Amino acid sequence: MSDYIISCCSTADLEKEHFEKRDIHYICFHFELDGKQYSDDLGQSIPFDEFYRRMQEGADTKTSQINVEEFQEYFEPFLKEGKDILHATLSSGISGVYNSAKVAAAELTERYPERKIIVVDSLAASSGYGLLMDKLADIRDEGRSLEEAAKWLEENKLKLHHWFFSTDLTFYIKGGRISKTAGTMGMILNICPLLNVDYEGRLIPRQKIRTKKKVIQEIVNKMKEHAADGNDYSGKCYISQSACYEDAKKVADLVEEAFPKLSGKVVINSIGTTIGSHTGPGTVALFFWGDDRKD
Repeated sequence: MSDYIISCCSTADLEKEHFEKRDIHYICFHFELDGKQYSDDLGQSIPFDEFYRRMQEGADTKTSQINVEEFQEYFEPFLKEGKDILHATLSSGISGVYNSAKVAAAELTERYPERKIIVVDSLAASSGYGLLMDKLADIRDEGRSLEEAAKWLEENKLKLHHWFFSTDLTFYIKGGRISKTAGTMGMILNICPLLNVDYEGRLIPRQKIRTKKKVIQEIVNKMKEHAADGNDYSGKCYISQSACYEDAKKVADLVEEAFPKLSGKVVINSIGTTIGSHTGPGTVALFFWGDDRKD
């Protein structure tokens, strides 16, 4: 039995059953929908299809990160059980939650000096973050120590690739990520932006591609370009999507065709309510292991 637990934020966007099966603990972000606050609890409070439908109908959304006190309340029961903790946070390039977790860990370490809490900035998001946690569960299950697992995480997190595209620019305009003029023209021209997460954990626009068909092919091309061992890639591959399962399935089918040595089928998850509050519906993200993410 492991003497430490591995933990993350709910923004790792895996199914509740996946977290439970792999014995990965998580703490929930928060979001508001038309002024009412909810827990980002993997679709338990509000099913994902309802959440994205309400966004499409004009509902206002806001998100809030986990504060220091919430982290303390979450961490402390594990410490009381005699467990050490390895907690990987949502990317600091997206959220300030890493700082909150670090402050909480420092304060609790003073109260429980015999216990260890290691907090690592994952530089990852959504089911890419989930893929990182899944691998961390493998590392733990191999019997490697808390320190070894944390070291592996720091040394390998930039090998995890995140590529995203969106077929609906409405919420990028609404959130101020692109101007109304540029967004309107983009929708008229059927532009689907292709983005990735860079070496600092930030979401960066990379290409403007016309038509959904072309961007679906291009995101798979990015995997061919960057995946470990190229077309002989034998790791796992995850996809997350926001109310556009059929688009995600097309990507998954192309990936499975292009990478015959893939470890199992491509896993398709839903983009959770925290990240989905900013992307809106119509986003597909592809995650795999590859070369180091660089500037």
